[in-house]
Amino acid sequence: MQPDQRPELLRIENLHAWYGESHILHGMNLSLYEGEVITLLGRNGSGRTTTLKAILGLVGRRTGSIKVRGIEIIDMPTHRIAHVGKLGYCPEERGIFASLNVDENLELPPIVAEGGLSVEEIYTMFPNLRERRKSQGSKLSGGEQQMLAIARILRTGATLLLLDEITEGLAPVILKSLDQVIRNLREKGFTIILVEQNFRFAAPLADRHYVIEHGQVVEQIEADELEAKKEQLNRHLSV
Repeated sequence: MQPDQRPELLRIENLHAWYGESHILHGMNLSLYEGEVITLLGRNGSGRTTTLKAILGLVGRRTGSIKVRGIEIIDMPTHRIAHVGKLGYCPEERGIFASLNVDENLELPPIVAEGGLSVEEIYTMFPNLRERRKSQGSKLSGGEQQMLAIARILRTGATLLLLDEITEGLAPVILKSLDQVIRNLREKGFTIILVEQNFRFAAPLADRHYVIEHGQVVEQIEADELEAKKEQLNRHLSV
Protein backbone atom coordinates (compact mmCIF):
# COMPACT_ATOMS: atom_id res chain seq x y z
CA MET A 1 0.00 0.00 0.00
CA GLN A 2 1.69 3.20 -1.14
CA PRO A 3 1.42 6.12 1.30
CA ASP A 4 -0.79 8.85 -0.08
CA GLN A 5 1.09 11.20 -2.37
CA ARG A 6 4.43 10.95 -0.53
CA PRO A 7 7.56 10.69 -2.69
CA GLU A 8 9.51 7.47 -2.68
CA LEU A 9 12.76 8.08 -0.81
CA LEU A 10 14.43 4.69 -1.18
CA ARG A 11 13.94 1.76 -3.53
CA ILE A 12 16.08 -1.38 -3.37
CA GLU A 13 15.70 -3.95 -6.16
CA ASN A 14 17.44 -7.30 -6.51
CA LEU A 15 20.26 -6.23 -4.17
CA HIS A 16 23.09 -8.72 -3.68
CA ALA A 17 26.01 -8.03 -1.34
CA TRP A 18 29.23 -9.80 -0.44
CA TYR A 19 31.90 -9.63 2.25
CA GLY A 20 34.87 -11.10 0.42
CA GLU A 21 33.65 -14.46 -0.90
CA SER A 22 30.67 -14.58 1.47
CA HIS A 23 27.42 -13.88 -0.35
CA ILE A 24 25.16 -12.27 2.31
CA LEU A 25 22.26 -10.55 0.51
CA HIS A 26 20.39 -12.60 -2.10
CA GLY A 27 18.07 -10.27 -3.99
CA MET A 28 16.72 -7.80 -1.44
CA ASN A 29 13.69 -5.74 -2.45
CA LEU A 30 12.11 -2.98 -0.36
CA SER A 31 10.80 0.56 -0.61
CA LEU A 32 10.48 3.49 1.74
CA TYR A 33 8.45 6.68 1.40
CA GLU A 34 9.21 10.09 2.83
CA GLY A 35 8.26 10.42 6.49
CA GLU A 36 7.88 6.68 7.05
CA VAL A 37 9.40 4.46 9.70
CA ILE A 38 10.09 0.87 8.65
CA THR A 39 11.74 -2.00 10.48
CA LEU A 40 13.99 -4.79 9.24
CA LEU A 41 13.23 -7.83 11.38
CA GLY A 42 14.92 -11.20 11.47
CA ARG A 43 17.21 -13.50 13.37
CA ASN A 44 20.88 -12.72 13.89
CA GLY A 45 22.80 -13.30 10.65
CA SER A 46 19.74 -12.82 8.43
CA GLY A 47 21.23 -9.81 6.61
CA ARG A 48 19.56 -6.84 8.32
CA THR A 49 22.72 -4.93 9.25
CA THR A 50 24.30 -5.85 5.92
CA THR A 51 21.34 -4.20 4.19
CA LEU A 52 22.09 -0.91 5.94
CA LYS A 53 25.80 -1.20 5.15
CA ALA A 54 25.05 -2.08 1.52
CA ILE A 55 22.93 1.07 1.16
CA LEU A 56 25.97 3.06 2.27
CA GLY A 57 28.51 1.08 0.22
CA LEU A 58 30.18 -0.37 3.32
CA VAL A 59 30.36 -3.92 1.97
CA GLY A 60 32.93 -5.55 -0.28
CA ARG A 61 30.75 -5.77 -3.38
CA ARG A 62 27.11 -5.17 -4.29
CA THR A 63 24.96 -5.58 -7.38
CA GLY A 64 21.38 -4.66 -8.20
CA SER A 65 19.78 -1.25 -7.76
CA ILE A 66 19.63 1.18 -4.85
CA LYS A 67 17.88 4.45 -5.61
CA VAL A 68 17.79 7.23 -3.02
CA ARG A 69 15.62 10.25 -3.87
CA GLY A 70 15.39 8.84 -7.40
CA ILE A 71 19.18 8.72 -7.89
CA GLU A 72 20.99 5.43 -8.53
CA ILE A 73 23.77 5.09 -5.94
CA ILE A 74 24.94 1.50 -6.42
CA ASP A 75 28.27 2.61 -7.96
CA MET A 76 28.88 5.65 -5.75
CA PRO A 77 31.48 5.83 -2.94
CA THR A 78 30.18 6.13 0.62
CA HIS A 79 30.85 9.86 1.08
CA ARG A 80 28.89 10.67 -2.09
CA ILE A 81 26.01 8.41 -1.04
CA ALA A 82 25.73 10.17 2.34
CA HIS A 83 25.54 13.60 0.71
CA VAL A 84 23.26 12.67 -2.20
CA GLY A 85 20.91 10.71 0.03
CA LYS A 86 21.13 12.99 3.10
CA LEU A 87 21.84 9.76 4.95
CA GLY A 88 22.78 9.28 8.59
CA TYR A 89 23.94 5.92 9.96
CA CYS A 90 23.98 4.94 13.63
CA PRO A 91 25.94 1.66 13.82
CA GLU A 92 25.43 -0.90 16.56
CA GLU A 93 28.79 0.12 18.08
CA ARG A 94 27.47 3.73 18.35
CA GLY A 95 30.49 5.64 17.01
CA ILE A 96 31.00 8.51 19.43
CA PHE A 97 34.29 10.16 20.40
CA ALA A 98 34.86 8.52 23.80
CA SER A 99 37.63 10.93 24.82
CA LEU A 100 35.55 14.07 24.12
CA ASN A 101 32.69 15.45 26.20
CA VAL A 102 29.09 15.67 25.01
CA ASP A 103 29.37 19.31 23.88
CA GLU A 104 32.51 18.51 21.87
CA ASN A 105 30.91 15.45 20.27
CA LEU A 106 28.01 17.61 19.11
CA GLU A 107 30.32 20.24 17.59
CA LEU A 108 32.27 17.77 15.43
CA PRO A 109 29.89 15.74 13.23
CA PRO A 110 30.33 15.92 9.44
CA ILE A 111 27.77 17.92 7.48
CA VAL A 112 25.89 16.01 4.77
CA ALA A 113 23.14 18.60 4.17
CA GLU A 114 21.84 21.92 5.43
CA GLY A 115 19.33 22.04 8.23
CA GLY A 116 20.91 19.91 10.94
CA LEU A 117 19.40 20.36 14.40
CA SER A 118 21.08 22.97 16.60
CA VAL A 119 22.78 21.97 19.84
CA GLU A 120 19.94 23.63 21.75
CA GLU A 121 17.35 21.59 19.79
CA ILE A 122 19.35 18.46 20.58
CA TYR A 123 19.35 19.25 24.29
CA THR A 124 15.59 19.86 24.21
CA MET A 125 15.11 16.44 22.60
CA PHE A 126 17.66 14.72 24.87
CA PRO A 127 17.48 16.38 28.32
CA ASN A 128 19.77 13.67 29.75
CA LEU A 129 22.54 14.90 27.48
CA ARG A 130 22.09 18.49 28.62
CA GLU A 131 22.72 17.34 32.19
CA ARG A 132 25.87 15.49 31.08
CA ARG A 133 27.12 18.01 28.52
CA LYS A 134 30.57 18.34 30.13
CA SER A 135 30.97 14.58 30.70
CA GLN A 136 33.43 12.54 28.66
CA GLY A 137 31.86 10.06 26.23
CA SER A 138 33.51 7.15 28.05
CA LYS A 139 31.83 8.24 31.32
CA LEU A 140 28.30 8.11 29.91
CA SER A 141 25.95 5.19 30.52
CA GLY A 142 25.11 2.90 27.60
CA GLY A 143 21.78 4.69 27.14
CA GLU A 144 23.40 8.11 27.19
CA GLN A 145 26.00 6.97 24.65
CA GLN A 146 23.19 5.76 22.39
CA MET A 147 21.39 9.07 22.69
CA LEU A 148 24.61 10.92 21.87
CA ALA A 149 25.20 8.72 18.81
CA ILE A 150 21.73 9.55 17.46
CA ALA A 151 22.15 13.23 18.40
CA ARG A 152 25.39 13.45 16.41
CA ILE A 153 23.56 12.19 13.31
CA LEU A 154 20.83 14.79 13.76
CA ARG A 155 23.48 17.51 13.73
CA THR A 156 24.66 16.46 10.24
CA GLY A 157 21.53 17.52 8.33
CA ALA A 158 20.67 13.91 7.46
CA THR A 159 16.94 13.28 7.06
CA LEU A 160 17.06 9.57 6.13
CA LEU A 161 18.25 7.75 9.25
CA LEU A 162 19.58 4.18 9.34
CA LEU A 163 19.48 3.03 12.98
CA ASP A 164 21.05 -0.33 13.87
CA GLU A 165 19.95 -2.04 17.11
CA ILE A 166 19.62 1.20 19.06
CA THR A 167 17.82 -0.49 21.99
CA GLU A 168 20.24 -3.35 22.60
CA GLY A 169 21.08 -3.76 26.28
CA LEU A 170 19.27 -0.61 27.41
CA ALA A 171 17.09 -0.17 30.50
CA PRO A 172 13.30 0.23 30.14
CA VAL A 173 13.42 3.91 31.17
CA ILE A 174 15.86 4.62 28.31
CA LEU A 175 13.69 2.65 25.87
CA LYS A 176 10.78 4.91 26.78
CA SER A 177 12.92 7.97 26.01
CA LEU A 178 14.06 6.54 22.67
CA ASP A 179 10.46 5.70 21.77
CA GLN A 180 9.56 9.36 22.27
CA VAL A 181 12.61 10.48 20.27
CA ILE A 182 11.57 8.34 17.27
CA ARG A 183 8.03 9.75 17.48
CA ASN A 184 9.39 13.31 17.65
CA LEU A 185 11.64 12.74 14.65
CA ARG A 186 8.76 11.35 12.67
CA GLU A 187 6.68 14.44 13.46
CA LYS A 188 9.59 16.57 12.22
CA GLY A 189 9.50 14.73 8.87
CA PHE A 190 12.48 12.38 9.25
CA THR A 191 12.42 9.02 7.46
CA ILE A 192 13.79 6.07 9.44
CA ILE A 193 14.91 2.48 8.94
CA LEU A 194 15.15 0.54 12.21
CA VAL A 195 17.08 -2.71 12.45
CA GLU A 196 15.68 -4.02 15.69
CA GLN A 197 15.60 -7.23 17.73
CA ASN A 198 13.21 -5.72 20.27
CA PHE A 199 9.96 -6.12 18.40
CA ARG A 200 7.89 -4.74 21.30
CA PHE A 201 9.81 -1.48 20.90
CA ALA A 202 9.58 -1.38 17.10
CA ALA A 203 6.00 -2.57 16.52
CA PRO A 204 4.09 0.57 17.56
CA LEU A 205 6.55 2.89 15.78
CA ALA A 206 6.67 1.46 12.27
CA ASP A 207 4.46 1.87 9.22
CA ARG A 208 5.72 -1.39 7.75
CA HIS A 209 7.85 -4.35 8.73
CA TYR A 210 10.15 -6.32 6.43
CA VAL A 211 11.01 -9.80 7.68
CA ILE A 212 14.41 -10.93 6.37
CA GLU A 213 15.73 -14.48 6.15
CA HIS A 214 18.92 -15.60 4.37
CA GLY A 215 19.49 -12.18 2.84
CA GLN A 216 16.07 -11.60 1.29
CA VAL A 217 12.64 -10.31 2.28
CA VAL A 218 10.27 -13.19 3.04
CA GLU A 219 7.36 -11.20 4.47
CA GLN A 220 6.14 -7.61 4.26
CA ILE A 221 3.68 -6.63 6.97
CA GLU A 222 1.84 -3.31 7.16
CA ALA A 223 1.17 -1.87 10.61
CA ASP A 224 -2.56 -2.62 10.36
CA GLU A 225 -1.84 -6.28 9.49
CA LEU A 226 0.24 -7.03 12.59
CA GLU A 227 -2.48 -8.64 14.65
CA ALA A 228 -3.67 -10.86 11.78
CA LYS A 229 -0.13 -11.96 10.90
CA LYS A 230 1.21 -12.40 14.43
CA GLU A 231 1.54 -16.18 14.02
CA GLN A 232 3.64 -15.92 10.83
CA LEU A 233 5.78 -13.25 12.47
CA ASN A 234 6.39 -15.36 15.57
CA ARG A 235 7.38 -18.27 13.35
CA HIS A 236 9.90 -16.18 11.42
CA LEU A 237 11.38 -14.56 14.51
CA SER A 238 11.10 -17.56 16.85
CA VAL A 239 9.64 -15.48 19.66
